[in-house]
Amino acid sequence: MKEKILYEAGDGVAVLTLTDPPANTYSYEMMRELDEAILRARFDDAVHVIVLRGAGDKFFCAGADINMLSGADPRFKYNFCLHANETLNRLEQTPMLVIAALNGHTVGGGLEIAMAADLRLARASGGKIGLPEVHLGVLPGTGGTQRLARIVGKARAIELMVEGSTFDFERALELGLVQQILPNEGFFERVMEYARRFVPPGKAARAVGLIKRAVQSGAESGFHEGLALERELQQQLFCGEDAVEGLDAYLNKRKAEFKAR
Repeated sequence: MKEKILYEAGDGVAVLTLTDPPANTYSYEMMRELDEAILRARFDDAVHVIVLRGAGDKFFCAGADINMLSGADPRFKYNFCLHANETLNRLEQTPMLVIAALNGHTVGGGLEIAMAADLRLARASGGKIGLPEVHLGVLPGTGGTQRLARIVGKARAIELMVEGSTFDFERALELGLVQQILPNEGFFERVMEYARRFVPPGKAARAVGLIKRAVQSGAESGFHEGLALERELQQQLFCGEDAVEGLDAYLNKRKAEFKAR
């Protein structure tokens, strides 16, 4: 059976490519492979950043495979959404930076996958983005209602979802749904150049990962609990080699050489 997730790693970056032509729709098999790829990157000491992208240049992902869901037993649909949620939660909580490279249309469940990443970089004039599930009589059930509200605010999220709006990446940038729009030409090369900014020796990748964890976990708890987590993670960094190197480099006016330790 053809792989649904292609995994490549090099120079500190793991690239996970969603591959199911023509629209890279996801199925149970793709989610299972995505889960395995996330774990593979998580436990590879040479990987410090994960990049998600869609195969081809027209779609990042058009969401769940409707043919798979149509006519399926409600219990299967429920378990499928549960499994997909668990996979995206794992992606969101993995203590390394995750970048979604939106190379094409990013709609429905495709946007839900992208929102589980930390940063979203879009290709100029690459396509449409949005959560149009209401037109199918359902809601965005793979974390979409929760993550969109946390990104754009409750009222705007409700508006976008009940209207079933799809819009261009420029509008998504205004909403804060994407962080950058990169030129069409050389798009993925630019994404990789950006991703490599967060790997050693130039960047303290362990600190990057724990900054992510402090924000992702702390934002879902109370303020004082978040501060306690922040102190705990800071102590872990103080006990590591990179903090020693970073402080010494600053005092001696030299460029730090980090090792993600």
